[in-house]
Order: sequence, then C-alpha cells, then structure tokens
Amino acid sequence: MVRSNIITRFGRTGLTCPLRYRCYAITRPMSRFRTQKPFDTTSRLHLPPLLRSNSMAGCRWHSCKSSSPKLDETKSPETQTCMSHSPSPSSLQFWTSITTWRRASVNTFRCLVGCTSGDFSAMWFLQMFYPELGVGSIMAIAMASGLTTSMLLETVLLRFGRDRLSWPAAAKTAAGMSLISMLTMEAAQNMVDYHLTGGAVAFDSPAFWVAAVTSMSVGFLAPLPYNYLRLRKHGKACH
Repeated sequence: MVRSNIITRFGRTGLTCPLRYRCYAITRPMSRFRTQKPFDTTSRLHLPPLLRSNSMAGCRWHSCKSSSPKLDETKSPETQTCMSHSPSPSSLQFWTSITTWRRASVNTFRCLVGCTSGDFSAMWFLQMFYPELGVGSIMAIAMASGLTTSMLLETVLLRFGRDRLSWPAAAKTAAGMSLISMLTMEAAQNMVDYHLTGGAVAFDSPAFWVAAVTSMSVGFLAPLPYNYLRLRKHGKACH
C-alpha cells in the first residue's frame, strides 16, 4: 500500500502531511501553557485505529519541517518551514484577532509619537517662518523630519528599553521599520491638518489644537489595518 500522504484531522481541519516531513503539533493541556512536541507520522500508522484517532485529539497544526537534508539544500530559508495555515486576509476571521489588534495598536502608537513629533514640529515651523516654500515643499520636509525622529526614537527605545540592543543593532532594526506605514501615517495627518487649518499656525486657538488632535487620530487609524495585516500574516511589526 502506498502511504505517501497521511490525512489526519486536527480539530475541525483536515490537513495532509507527506511522510518525508516531520510534523509538529501543539498540544492543549489543562494548563494555560502550550507545549510543542514532534509527531511521528510514520509510527502512527502502526497504532490501532482507536489510538490513531485519539492521538491527535485536542491538537492543532503548528509547523512542518523537512527531515531530508537533500530537500533542505534545495529549499530557501524562507520555505524550509511551512507555518500554520492562517485564514485568508479576504475572510472576516482573519481580522478578528484581538491580541493582534492590540499589538498592532501599540506598534502604531509608538510610530505615531515618533513621526508626529518631528513632522508637526517641522511643518508648523515652516508654515510660520517660511510660508513661501509652498505646501508641497513644506509637507515633504515635514515628512522627512518625521521619519528621522521616528527612527531616532525607536533606536533609543531599543537601546535602553526591554530589548537592550547595542547601538548598531538598534539603529539597524529601527532602519528596517515599515516605511509604508510611516509615510501613510504622515501623509494622512498632514492632509487633514492642512484641510482644517489652511496652513495657519495659531497656538492660542483651541480650534488649532482640535485640528491637531483630529489629524493625529486619522494618522493613527490610517496605517493600523496595514500593520495588523503584516503582523498577522507575516509576523512583522512596523516597530
């Protein structure tokens, strides 16, 4: 009998794993912690039917790593590990992870603090003293300033925060942040601020600060779905 594939049921999902792979499952014990242990698909064939059906009860598919050196040599590092099957971004289930939304919100807020401090400072300064530069030039300079302050802030946090990275490692990590997320944030909040204030800077006006808070809120919400997508699908954070 050819046994090239084994079809097993993990909860409600039926998955297929070739024999040339060593499969891993996450068990769900009574405690709150999960333990990962290998599951030998070949030896499982020799179990009685009842034990075969119960051996995977309460388990979820986690990863599948190749156990053949030849296969590993022909595969790139990105494809040597096949991660768990997550829902498609086009499905509603993909966007219902509260933990991922919370993590993406924290990352986006850190980005907002870093970007806004440099962006608004430069924009307000240029609008007050160099309005002849024009809206396009002022926005471009302000966004470049926001990117700089965001990377500087992230470098300092990585150096003195929980990660305790060295200065070179912290700077390299900060430089690898998502530029799409930061540029989307700055462009959104700058356009809203300019629309509400018309480029006029009036620190003594309550309407000016209401416009600033509104634009920052829009800047926070604009890249949040993208940050969630990167974090849920690829495991990558903007910070």
